[in-house]
Amino acid sequence: MDKLLALTMFVETVRCGGYSAAARKLGVSTSSVTRQVASLEAQLGASLLNRTTRNTNPTVAGQAYFEKALSILDALAEADTAVADRSTEARGRLRVSVPVEFGRRVVAPHLGRLLSQYPELDVSLSLSDQMADLLKERIDLSVRLGSSLASDDIISKPIGRFERWVVGSPDYFARAGIPLQPQELLNHECLCFDYGDMHHGWAFRGSEDCIRINVQGRFESNNADILREAALNGRGTALLADWLVAEDVRQGHLTRVLANYEANPGDANGIINALYLPNHRGSSRVKVFISFLEEILSY
Repeated sequence: MDKLLALTMFVETVRCGGYSAAARKLGVSTSSVTRQVASLEAQLGASLLNRTTRNTNPTVAGQAYFEKALSILDALAEADTAVADRSTEARGRLRVSVPVEFGRRVVAPHLGRLLSQYPELDVSLSLSDQMADLLKERIDLSVRLGSSLASDDIISKPIGRFERWVVGSPDYFARAGIPLQPQELLNHECLCFDYGDMHHGWAFRGSEDCIRINVQGRFESNNADILREAALNGRGTALLADWLVAEDVRQGHLTRVLANYEANPGDANGIINALYLPNHRGSSRVKVFISFLEEILSY
């Protein structure tokens, strides 16, 4: 019995929920998968799978064995990739985590060009507004907006900048008036990002010192595009990244106000960072993707 082949077929059977589905994914016959898993069970002297007419699920022992086998196969794949990753040509799987709307609007439209340029590079793009645990989640590269969490364990590379704009629809400002100073936002319906238990405060810096406004509003969300939609629908004014609303402003669907003030000022707040682990220094995959991001952010 080829132990590595048997492990691969067992893992795919658990993932796919059956022999036939695993066989299709692996491009082999169902009988081959069945035979390899049976040989594995015979060698171990334990039943790894519960088989029914509808699906196939791991036994208690099978689940524990699946997790160990998966770790082995992942480690082997990572070892193969690490060796190939020091070559001049980017190849292998690159796991990337990016904020949801930034990924949808800024990164995704250009991915086809990257994949065409590097035919041996596979990209797994995860969209999340939460800070990724690079080691635990096996993420090769994470993109974060604003202050990074760089440390001795994480490398942070600035790859671009962005601004935050105060925007609202023309009909909203026709009803509520256009704020000329940040303090006037206290009289406005503000659409706020939900940071959990944190108080909502928008900071501004003009020619004088920085001031903080504790804005209020009837609607909040932890998704920036939901706030954008609310602003487009005339529900209030929002503080959003320029890459998210610049096209809406250009087309006249949203109006930018307080443009002579810097919103949420600070050296780190407007920086777009690429984060990766120290063991990815010299990685062709990481280097290629960072160059790709720097290119599209320079438009």
